[in-house]
Amino acid sequence: MPQLLRVQNFNVSADGIGAGEDQTLERPFGHVDPGRMFAWAGATASWPNRTDPGGTRGLDDYFTRDFRNNIGAEIMGRNKFGPQRGPWQDHEWRGWWGDEPPFRTPVFVMTHHPRPSFTLSDTTFHFVDGDPERVLELAREAADGKDVRLGGGVTTVRQFLDAGLVDTLHVAVSPVKLGSGLRLWDSPEDLLDRYHLEVVPSPSGVAHHLFWRR
Repeated sequence: MPQLLRVQNFNVSADGIGAGEDQTLERPFGHVDPGRMFAWAGATASWPNRTDPGGTRGLDDYFTRDFRNNIGAEIMGRNKFGPQRGPWQDHEWRGWWGDEPPFRTPVFVMTHHPRPSFTLSDTTFHFVDGDPERVLELAREAADGKDVRLGGGVTTVRQFLDAGLVDTLHVAVSPVKLGSGLRLWDSPEDLLDRYHLEVVPSPSGVAHHLFWRR
């Protein structure tokens, strides 16, 4: 079986925006309130940050639970790792996820300013300067036969889509409009020349868009 490059649980607004502008340390999503976008996942029984019992079951919970299934490595853009730009000024900064990152695989952070790899718990971050094809090659080797997840953000997902490298996408479209920010698409139909699409509505109000290669 081939190793797939998969986009999973990627969240956008009803007008296609996946992140806001003016990202800072305190605001990873810029001016966008992530609580409005990710409410569907946070309400599920399988949400990893849940501190109280309960949570919803059903379709949303299935996608939340499936996040790690057969994933052996992750690729992300530098702005998903942290807010710094240009040469690294602070090597003590180790990402937004604390000492227990949720990835539990090798993670390849795309950046024009590489820095030494480091490990937190069972996640190792590698900082690589290369085009999407080269970074995917490294991630597939590290994934040891499993699939590779393309984690984002918006600019990185679009780079890999433009390079024709993404095999499947799951995009959760939340019923909110943001007006401005980083846009994944003008319409999901933008991808129909390359992908089949099935849209599955959820009782939470989110519409799960499932794309796979033609």
